[in-house]
Amino acid sequence: MDRRTAHIVEVTTATESFHYRTPIKFGGVVLDRVTLLNVHLTLEANGRRVTGFGSMPMGNVWAWPTRSLTYETTLNAMLEIAAETARLLPACGLRGHPVEIVHALEAEFFRRADGVQARLGLTEAIPKLATLVAVSPFDAALHDAYGKAFDRSAYQTLGREFLPQDLSHFLGEPYRGRYLNEAVTSAPVAELPVYHLVGALDPIAPADLVTPVGDGLPETLVDWIAADGLTHLKIKLNGDDLGWDLARTQAVHAVGGSAVTHYSLDFNERCPNVDYLLDYLHKLREETPRAYDRVQYIEQPTARELNAGRGNAMHVAAKLKPIVIDESLLDPATLHLACELGYTGVAFKACKGQTGTLLLAVVARQLGLFSCVQDLTCVGASLIHSAGLAAHIPGIAAIESNGRQYCPAANAAWADRFPGLFAIRNGNMPTGTITGPGLAAAS
Repeated sequence: MDRRTAHIVEVTTATESFHYRTPIKFGGVVLDRVTLLNVHLTLEANGRRVTGFGSMPMGNVWAWPTRSLTYETTLNAMLEIAAETARLLPACGLRGHPVEIVHALEAEFFRRADGVQARLGLTEAIPKLATLVAVSPFDAALHDAYGKAFDRSAYQTLGREFLPQDLSHFLGEPYRGRYLNEAVTSAPVAELPVYHLVGALDPIAPADLVTPVGDGLPETLVDWIAADGLTHLKIKLNGDDLGWDLARTQAVHAVGGSAVTHYSLDFNERCPNVDYLLDYLHKLREETPRAYDRVQYIEQPTARELNAGRGNAMHVAAKLKPIVIDESLLDPATLHLACELGYTGVAFKACKGQTGTLLLAVVARQLGLFSCVQDLTCVGASLIHSAGLAAHIPGIAAIESNGRQYCPAANAAWADRFPGLFAIRNGNMPTGTITGPGLAAAS
């Protein structure tokens, strides 16, 4: 038997729940909690039996926005998908590299999600994005275990020595003769700028602070900038109130001063159309040109259903600033569709899966897209997964990391093992510390 191939032996799961330090408003919904899915996966490879670890917030409010189902219903459905995945992996009988195994099972993941929907009698189809999030910690645990089996970083197992299939097997004929390690570095970059989230509910200046938390951490944006040496701010905007959105951006800019040099703008898909975005950008440039100049990119401003929103093409807006696809991005097909609609950038997220993200990085590089890594309030090991991807995909502009703001309790057990990842200094995350076997997030 080829010692490079892996065989999954056992999978176990557990959940952890945490309340947020302060709530965050997403897409008009206020969120104050998170459930982590932790996965231990044992495989045999290289004549060894090793166990990998993966973790991810289920993020059901983001992955499954709905007005007809409750938070508990969507979370339970995603955990049911996870339970199906835990049964599937050891029973599938597949052998190979993690990329080969996960790619081969992708259709089955979605088929089983359909089965969960039917079994639970849900009135809505489970979004593909929710399935990707539920499966992602298993994907991470598999890559983690495989790297450990060979005593090297998982990112050092992406060449022909371990993954003999060329990229045409996963991405089609245009990628024949090319290999995954050509688009992913084997060593992490030393550091990356961190995007700090300015949520719609977050106090900016001391006068905005109504109910102090009193836990010793910064309470306002002014405090966070001083404490962490922030240079990059991600500003959450409403998308349905132009006056509020402009005033919020200008208020953030006023306290950022000369220290903050970059903004990203996140409308949470709530802009009714691209004209709203264009109006916002033109008014911002007219009223506060320095703030406009500091906008590095804009996250998906309109609804995630790309086929339904072909009238909201981004070609004109993308001539002003990079427009990044986020919630709509599920696979190479949706990335190509986004580019047809004028999107010029891509937001990678660990919660969409290690394998899928690595393959999307290949396509994004081929298309010459602006690239960044975004968050799902990743905490603990999930932040390490996210930072690892950011550190190994070439050309990443910055990484978002807001778990330290909203859920520091979930980071407590990890902070001493990865100094700097969970408490930012000088506005940067020292991603060069993410070394060691697997994905480096040993449980």
